[in-house]
Amino acid sequence: MTEKKLADWWNESHGSLYEKLGGEAAVNAAVDIFYRKVLADPRINRFFEGVDMEKQAAKQKAFLTMAFGGPHNYTGMDMRRGHAHLVKQGLNDAHFDAVMEHLGATMKELNVPDELIAQAAAIAESTRNDVLGR
Repeated sequence: MTEKKLADWWNESHGSLYEKLGGEAAVNAAVDIFYRKVLADPRINRFFEGVDMEKQAAKQKAFLTMAFGGPHNYTGMDMRRGHAHLVKQGLNDAHFDAVMEHLGATMKELNVPDELIAQAAAIAESTRNDVLGR
């Protein structure tokens, strides 16, 4: 069984992470809280200077929806190309770790069960090398 077929079977049998988290409303709430945390964090907020945050949040919502097994409406760049300009500005593992910290804290704040936080973190962690251009 291919990975895609296995993932499709799992989602059909057990529900996607997207569904378990609460679907569109949950992803929307999480992204809004997440960016409030990110923009307040002096370790990483400089990477968002001059960014249209409404547009950024919409892209993030579409990406997480797709990554968590929901409807695929993401049309943005791949992670490597989308973050290349930030890598040139010094984006590194410490910054990625800060983002991961805020993702986990956001999900805790929304009372997401630890098991689902771990699944979401694993998905986010799987993008590290692409985000950091490695």
